[in-house]
Amino acid sequence: MFRSSMVKQRQQERRCVLMQFFADIAVVGLRILLAIYAVFIIYQCFGSMRRQKRQESPLVMLYNKTIREKIPVICWENSIGRSKGSDIVIEDPTVSRNHCVLLRRREGWFVSDVGSKSGTKVNGRPVHSRHRVSLDDEIQIGSTTLALRRADEFDGDIRHHWFFSRVSSKPSVSAPLLLILVNLFYLFMAVEICITYGELRLPAFEVCGAMILFSWVLYAFSRGVFQRLNFELETLALFLTGTGAMLLVEQDIMDAWIQIIAAMVGATGYMLMLLFIANPDRIVKWRMAVMIVALGFLAVNLAFGRMEFGAANRIYIGGVSIQPSEIVKIAYIFVGASALDHLQTRRNLIEFIAFSALCVGALALMGDFGTALIFFVTFLVISIIRSGDYKTVMLAVAGAAFAVVLILQFKPYIAERFAIWGHALEDPYDAGYQQSGVLTYISSGGLFGTGVGNGILRYYGASETDLVFGIVSEEMGLIIALAIAFVIFGLVVYSRAISTRSRSTFYSISACCAASMMLTQTALNIFGCTDILPLTGVTLPFISAGGSSMLSCWGMLAFIKAADERTYSKSKLTGNA
Repeated sequence: MFRSSMVKQRQQERRCVLMQFFADIAVVGLRILLAIYAVFIIYQCFGSMRRQKRQESPLVMLYNKTIREKIPVICWENSIGRSKGSDIVIEDPTVSRNHCVLLRRREGWFVSDVGSKSGTKVNGRPVHSRHRVSLDDEIQIGSTTLALRRADEFDGDIRHHWFFSRVSSKPSVSAPLLLILVNLFYLFMAVEICITYGELRLPAFEVCGAMILFSWVLYAFSRGVFQRLNFELETLALFLTGTGAMLLVEQDIMDAWIQIIAAMVGATGYMLMLLFIANPDRIVKWRMAVMIVALGFLAVNLAFGRMEFGAANRIYIGGVSIQPSEIVKIAYIFVGASALDHLQTRRNLIEFIAFSALCVGALALMGDFGTALIFFVTFLVISIIRSGDYKTVMLAVAGAAFAVVLILQFKPYIAERFAIWGHALEDPYDAGYQQSGVLTYISSGGLFGTGVGNGILRYYGASETDLVFGIVSEEMGLIIALAIAFVIFGLVVYSRAISTRSRSTFYSISACCAASMMLTQTALNIFGCTDILPLTGVTLPFISAGGSSMLSCWGMLAFIKAADERTYSKSKLTGNA
């Protein structure tokens, strides 16, 4: 009898061990599936953006009567001059390097002189500001005469033109399918949370359901109300937003809901911004007002900002914290970019340099050096894209280095904040506590993570903001963490690709600036928490907790979306002269 009970007990133990073994295999399998699935979603989104075919015909044609040459006009805004950087290069010594701009608006085609030495004439009459040109009108620049002709009169070969390089005829992935893939990813994360805790966790499924509802409402408005033709960028943003919200479920459910609400408000602002910047000339009219409002935000921050963790970059209104510098990021891109004929004026450049100096100076006074660095890098990007003048860039870098020396001279405590940089593991229990923890738990997470909600790093200070890359690496694995970083890097590559095909210089510059701003922010967050760079306290776009950061991320996404010509219908892109 006793022997029989012992045998049954051993059989039961073996059965329990076997069941635990298969359960562990299922958990590991789910984590591996989640990593592969995340990479698959990102691949499908970027692949869809790359595959969709673009138009293959010029808008109008310029006929160079001097040398009898036909020039296809591909873009909505075209710089004309002797410089090799001009869109339309004229080999004529009497033509200025940047002579004039030919641009299209809804009212038709216009030409504008941008301060050339010999001036610009239309049918023999001098022009300075924008002047309407019609078909068969003649534009005189220097000793060269250009006649505006219909696009169908161009009989040359433009298949090898830069505008049409790497065109694919493969169909893009449908937006509903992409959304279903992302929604399933939310669901898998909710299931993994339940497996981690060994019980049903209703908050995980509630947040999952809210993200699913939000994604489909956004798609309905994008397609039905705003009539956008593609949804890949929004899908990537939803993927990142949902991942960040689900990570917050077991850390602070209130923060998860705040994240979703902020994303909804940000998506609403994203749609409104797309409507506002649909007309590039509207930006010029509102440019000064936006500049004044942005400086007002920074002034309020300087006056009422509360010092926290060495920086006074937040203000509190009724218990709600707001970070004005995040909103100013959007204004900074507004001011930095402009329509081509306004962009090349000296006054525009001086205003932008002064605005940049005031923004970076205000952030330095707040002690928010991470955001100040983001603004400075964006300033360099805008300067290079606007003029290609590397002398100006080198002068700006030298000035920034001099400013850093002054700051360290008069505020030596700033240097103490970065003293642990590169030596975090030498002092893991004090100054290097956060970075050492990130490095340790990234290692423990491995390729596929310890499970969503099963991390130790989430108990560290600022883990949901500054150290969130470490949480993703520990709980979801290094593969998913690197995939998230790749999404931001992919936006930079994509923005660079579409900038050469954009219908306005404003869209080209603003898209590159928004993407580079996100990339700089991502690099500072990832490299800061892993002790490659100093820990500056900036957020990881779309992932870190924070309403102000979420609003600015959706706002920056609007600039990238507006630059994509697939956003607009074919009739809007081609039109008639």
